Order: sequence, then structure tokens, then C-alpha cells
Amino acid sequence: MTVKKKAVTKKAVAKKAPAKKAPAKKKAARSSNSALEGYAHFTPYKEKKGEEYMNPEMQAHFKHILESWRAELMQEVDRTVHHMQDEAANFPDPNDRASQESEFTMELRTRDRERKLIKKIGSSLNHLDEDEYGYCESCGVDIGVRRLEARPTADLCIDCKTLDEIREKQRG
Repeated sequence: MTVKKKAVTKKAVAKKAPAKKAPAKKKAARSSNSALEGYAHFTPYKEKKGEEYMNPEMQAHFKHILESWRAELMQEVDRTVHHMQDEAANFPDPNDRASQESEFTMELRTRDRERKLIKKIGSSLNHLDEDEYGYCESCGVDIGVRRLEARPTADLCIDCKTLDEIREKQRG
């Protein structure tokens, strides 16, 4: 019995020209951590020997940091609203629609975190007005100038915050 082999011929396959894409729109240049930008441009407070903690000069320093941070976050919210209004389009391609939807979702998540941060900044400003800013809510000890400059909305000293994080890990 003989087996006939079929002759295999290669067909010429026409290569498709790559689809032309619409020119990419420029996005506003932003850092990945925009929430921290607002107070990153300040001169660190220089404590004087024997200076009282949270004196009026120190309070003014932190008030300036908190207010400028809040103002920058509010500008970012406005930019996002305008960006989403300007960029909203009904793309015929489902992939383009999905990409836009994903971009908007990420943008809204970031804004939601910043909204919560604006609320914390407002709370910190209220504490400043009531002369309670800079003191640990748990033990009452000074939080410290450098810690407050690193995180102006801190409401716990480093020791209480560490204990709080340990408890949180234990709870799972």
C-alpha cells in the first residue's frame, strides 16, 4: 500500500498595513504621588533653643503648609473635572471605550483619596485653631516638628502610631 503525500504549497499572504491610530492626546504632566506635592515646597521650620512647642510662629508655619496643600489639592480636583469633561468621547471601538473608562476610574479613585485627605487637612486646621494641633490624640505628648512636616495631618506620636499599626496587623 502506497501513501501519497500531498504537495504543500505556500500561499502568498498579503501583509496588512498597520492601522493608523489617532494622534495621542497630551496628558497633563503629573507625578504619581500628587497628594504629597502641595506641601513639599516649604522651608523647614528652624527651632530655636528653649522655644516653646507650638508657639504662634510654629502654628503659623503649619497653617501655611496645610492651607497651601489643601489649595493645591482643590486645584487638582478642578483640573480633573475639566479633564474628564473635555476628554469624554463616545469611541466606536470597544477597546478605546474601555481604556477611557479605566483611565477615568483611576482618576476618580485618586480624587476620592484626595477628598479624604482634604477632610483630614480641614480637621488639622480646626485643631490648630483650637490649640490642639501637634499633640498626640492618644497620649497627649508632642508629636514633633519633623514628624508634622513629614505628615502634617499626623494626629498620633510615633510611638502610638507604631502600637496602632501593630494592633492592626494582629487583627488581620
